[in-house]
Amino acid sequence: MKTGDIVKKIFSTALGAVVPPVISKEFSDMILSDFSTYNCKNLIVVGIGKASYQMAESFEKSIPPGLISGGILITKYGHAQRTGSGVMSKDIGFNSKIRVLEAGHPLPDENGLKATGEVINLLKNLEKKNTLIVCLISGGGSALFVYPYDGITLKEKQISTDLLLKAGADINELNAVRKHISRVKGGRFVEIAYPARIVSLIISDVLGDKLDVIASGPTVPDTSTFQDALNVIDKYKLKTMIPGSVIDILNRGREGLVSETPKAGNRVFKDVKNIIIGNNQKVLDRAKDKAQSLGFEAEIIATNISGEARDVGKRLAGKALEVRNALALRKEKKQVCLISGGETTVTVRGSGKGGRNTELALSFAREIEGTQGITFLSAGTDGTDGPTDAAGALVDGSTITRAQSLGLNPDKHLENNDSYNFFKQIDSLFVTGPTGTNVMDVQILLVG
Repeated sequence: MKTGDIVKKIFSTALGAVVPPVISKEFSDMILSDFSTYNCKNLIVVGIGKASYQMAESFEKSIPPGLISGGILITKYGHAQRTGSGVMSKDIGFNSKIRVLEAGHPLPDENGLKATGEVINLLKNLEKKNTLIVCLISGGGSALFVYPYDGITLKEKQISTDLLLKAGADINELNAVRKHISRVKGGRFVEIAYPARIVSLIISDVLGDKLDVIASGPTVPDTSTFQDALNVIDKYKLKTMIPGSVIDILNRGREGLVSETPKAGNRVFKDVKNIIIGNNQKVLDRAKDKAQSLGFEAEIIATNISGEARDVGKRLAGKALEVRNALALRKEKKQVCLISGGETTVTVRGSGKGGRNTELALSFAREIEGTQGITFLSAGTDGTDGPTDAAGALVDGSTITRAQSLGLNPDKHLENNDSYNFFKQIDSLFVTGPTGTNVMDVQILLVG
């Protein structure tokens, strides 16, 4: 088997640790117990994120038929396994009382706004005191679950999000701002749902599995403040570019004229449970096991990859060359698999097309040019890398040479943030399609 095929095999096997997302009997039994113990009359399902469809499908199969009173799922375009353009169907394995809506990501759009409004209206028409809400939360929820604060338009929120993304803000910084210009993020969804009981089952797509950052923490006490949001904008020198309405809300919040997001100890969280059921670590562990079963000496070298994608690419390439040279010096024929996970950022300075994984892979490829025995994959577990249809890219020591033979200039493509088009022209994109989950990114490195 070729090394490229081996890397793909390790990745696909590793992804099996979180795909499809499974709601275990332990969690479904807990939810059923709460429903019975507190004499609830309504069981509502609210799903937000790229994995919400698959999570809801698993949950529905794990409980008695007909128990769900209603529900709405909001997922990214193409991430609901259905045909046609209908938003309500009996052909997708769901109780007909659950509606599936698709919306924009990573930038929020009008469909996301409408879908979130429908969730709010659904709760308004319930007797909340006798309602149990099961929230199924996964990565992508910050963009999909969108309801701007009064005085801020969707367009102004889109501009703010886009500016922060292109400036290279990490997920913690980005969500600090998002939460403070939203009616549903940063625990505010719980304020709307109160006094209903809530159980949130969560798939983590952030470093450290920070509950208040995943999907901007709609059911979690918020640890950030209006001042934190303003600090992020100042850090990236965006104050004159961010719409005035956004700056105004943040300033008024800092001055106490707009209520803060709810914090720990607030009574609205009294009957709320937040439970992580999947994360990046599970994928890395499965990758290691698979690599070992294939005869590799496998090691997880990092679980918190972050920072500029191109810088991380250089560091990982340095590690690969170090291991390769050590093996050569000792004349060892063993094969090594190094595994890492996390989520990098890209500061967009060019006009090209690409994502953090393809940019990381291109940077890596430049550093190992001409070196035999190194194969590398960086890919998003959700199957999408930025605004592209690829999950990432697969490279080795011949990648740059092949590209140059076609007249491509890797340096220019990297500087123009055009890594997607670079790899597309040499057929090195790694394409999986939507996977039904999202637990950040994975890097798999074979050295031998």
